[in-house]
Order: sequence, then structure tokens, then C-alpha cells
Amino acid sequence: METKAHHVLVGAFTLAVAVLALLFALWTAKVVSDRSWDEYEVVFTEAVTGLSRGGVVQYNGIAVGEVRELFLDRKDPSRVIARIRVVADTPVKTDTTARLAFVGLTGVTQIQLSGGSPGSPMLKDRLEGGGVPRIAAQESALAKLLASSEDITTTASDVLLRINRMLDDQTVANVSRTMAHLEQVTGTLAAEREEIAGMLRDARSAAERLDRVLAKAEGTLGGLDRSVAAIDRDLPGILQKLDRSLVEFEALSRNANLLVEENRGAVEQFSRSGLTQVGPTLAELRSLLRQLNRATARIEESPSRALLGGPVPEEFKP
Repeated sequence: METKAHHVLVGAFTLAVAVLALLFALWTAKVVSDRSWDEYEVVFTEAVTGLSRGGVVQYNGIAVGEVRELFLDRKDPSRVIARIRVVADTPVKTDTTARLAFVGLTGVTQIQLSGGSPGSPMLKDRLEGGGVPRIAAQESALAKLLASSEDITTTASDVLLRINRMLDDQTVANVSRTMAHLEQVTGTLAAEREEIAGMLRDARSAAERLDRVLAKAEGTLGGLDRSVAAIDRDLPGILQKLDRSLVEFEALSRNANLLVEENRGAVEQFSRSGLTQVGPTLAELRSLLRQLNRATARIEESPSRALLGGPVPEEFKP
């Protein structure tokens, strides 16, 4: 009997130790699990349609956690709070932002974290007084689209009204007349295609002639440029020679002035005495010239009588 009681005590003790070991293992696993995750609350001010518990949480496109719980804010029912957990040491910083992202066309929604500058502190380190750190979510693209849908609808209605006003009967008639006129113009052009082709050929010939004229003009301008270059090359020498000539002429003028100054007395004496003798001298010269003319006339009439002498023959009168 005592042996049987002893075995019961041993079995009870063994079972108690096993249960305690199992509880310790579960507690240790829970502690390790809690230490492997960081929890945050994302506050949305819009509907989170498509988001559910277990939804994916991504950080710049990389899956880092999941949605643990979704509930409404008790103080403000227009806000939805999503409690998420992410892998420990995920760099969720004070300037990290969150928004809803839609996966394909299935309607599944996930939370997308982004941002966070290198110099910003970690969000969990700035939390004071305990609690769960909160991340303010930004408005999603779909929410922006839905918010602007009313404006888009109004704008589309205005556009349709303007199109209807523009396409009234008068406008349609004007367009029809314009198309008819355009058809007439194209028909006229088709009928005169030979003449138009001739005009194009003449224009091409004129353009070719103009090219030749421009080429000749370019050659002429090239020759003119070379002439101008030659003039520019020879002009300094010519100017130097002209400068030397002017210098020599100036020196000659100074010498002439000096000569006049030195012989001023002789010039004045010549003007007083010499000029009074010029008149008689000129008279004698005129008389001598008249005698020479008469002698020349006699020699031309009768050279032998003028040289040998003799009576002058009488003129025959019938």
C-alpha cells in the first residue's frame, strides 16, 4: 500500500514539473515573440474598404508586418485606427507616413509605409508616457479621385454642353458648305495639275538660275574681297610715301620762302629799275619781228632776187 502511494506521488510530481516546464516554454516563446515585433497604430481619416485583419504592411514595397486589429476611434468615429505590427528594428521614424494602397483589380487593400529621412529619430523612442506610437495616414489616391469626381463630372457636363452648342444646325451647315468649297478647290487643282506642274518646273528653273547668279555674285564678292585685301596691304606703303612727299614739299616751301626772304632786296630793285626798261625792249622786239616777217615774205616770193639782189620785176598787166 505504501509502495502504491509512493508511485502516485512520484507521478503527480512528474506531471506538475512537466506542466510548469510547458508553461515556462510558452511564456519564453511569448516574450521572444513580443520582442521580435514593434506595434504601431495608423490613424486613417477615410474609409478603409478592402483592409482587414492580417492585411499586409509594406515599407517602400517590402513586406515588414501585418494588420493586427481594426477599430473606430471612440472620440472621433470618422477616424479608423489600424493596429499593426512590424518586424523589430524596422526604421519607422517620426516623419514616416502611411497610406492605403490597392493591389491590382481584386479590391484587396494594404498599408504602405514610406518616407523617413536619415537624420530623423525613431518613432518609438520619442513616445512619452507609454502606449502605442501613432502614425498619421495620408489621403490615398482613390480618396483623392473620389473627392475630385464631383468636379470632374461638372467639368465633363460643361464640355458636353459646349459641344452641343457648337454643333447646332447653323454650325453643321457651315461645315457642310466648307467641305463643298474644299471639294471644289481640290477639283480645280486636279483639273489644272498640268499647269501647276509647269509652274513648279519654271520655279525650279528660276531657282537654279538664281543659284548660278548667286554663285557668280559670290565669286565677284570674293574677288572684291581680295582687291580690298590687296588695297589694305598696299595702303600703308602708299600713305608712307605720301607722308614723305608732303614732308619734302613742306621743306621745299620753307626753302622757297627762305630764298625769297634772302633776295627780297634784289627783287625790289629789279621791280623798280628793270621793269622800266621792259617796255622799250618789247617795242624793239616787235619792230624786229616785223622786219623779219617782211624779209621772210620777200624770200618766199623770189628767193634768188632776195639773196642776189636786182630790180623788182613789174607786174604784168594785159
